[in-house]
Amino acid sequence: MAGVSSESLAAALAALEAKLPSASLQLAKELFGILGTVDSSAGLRRALTDPSRSADEKSALIKQLFSGKVSPDAVEIAAGLASSRWASARDIGDALETLAASVVIAVAENKSAVSASGLTGLESLENDLFTFNQSVESSHEVQRALSEPQASPAAKVSLAEKLVPGASEEAKVLIGQAVTAPRGLKVTKLVGRFAELAAKRQQRWIATVSVTRPLTETQTSRLQAGLNALYGRELKININVDPALIGGIRIQVGDEVVDASLLTRLGELHRQLAG
Repeated sequence: MAGVSSESLAAALAALEAKLPSASLQLAKELFGILGTVDSSAGLRRALTDPSRSADEKSALIKQLFSGKVSPDAVEIAAGLASSRWASARDIGDALETLAASVVIAVAENKSAVSASGLTGLESLENDLFTFNQSVESSHEVQRALSEPQASPAAKVSLAEKLVPGASEEAKVLIGQAVTAPRGLKVTKLVGRFAELAAKRQQRWIATVSVTRPLTETQTSRLQAGLNALYGRELKININVDPALIGGIRIQVGDEVVDASLLTRLGELHRQLAG
């Protein structure tokens, strides 16, 4: 996904953040259900991505189809996607799949975020997805069973869950979606995509700190407390000693970078002089 579709997905993910702290698996299942409807109708996909239709018209179409059938949040999220611009009819389905999976991943994150690092739930989810893919890739019989067009969705889900006994409910939702609606992909490829989303979410809980020399225990404790207060969650801190920074500190949490190193300031000064 690139260009205008990538921008629309980024905006949708940013808007979704406000709903994630209280998200539920039911919301994710509703979004996957809407995806199933969209995927089953080429006419609907064309209508939702037709550049000649206004954003309001496309949003209204979603509301007409799904209001009263799913939660208001699910309708709002899908209508928001419909009102955005998409480069191809496939892209809106891919975006809806990403948003639904992001809700599942947030539920896993929230399960442990209250009392401990949200990494716990996210790591557990990623491990379950990884275990499933390992099990499938190690057995040609399982691969054939999961790709058998005559097999019922229930049979595929039952087989998938046997491969990961003790899997979390979040993992079961994502694995179930992959085996019943791979959308033209290998099941393991789609599960791998879900795992990548979980891994990216984990980065919100990890602060990578680059400094020119090792920090003392007191400095590390102060840094930990300051970052936890700043981000409102208990971060895992990885400290990297990098003399090339010359001085200062560089902190990265997820996609956010705070760079107060002398090397960066010198680079900025050089660009200003060159300009």
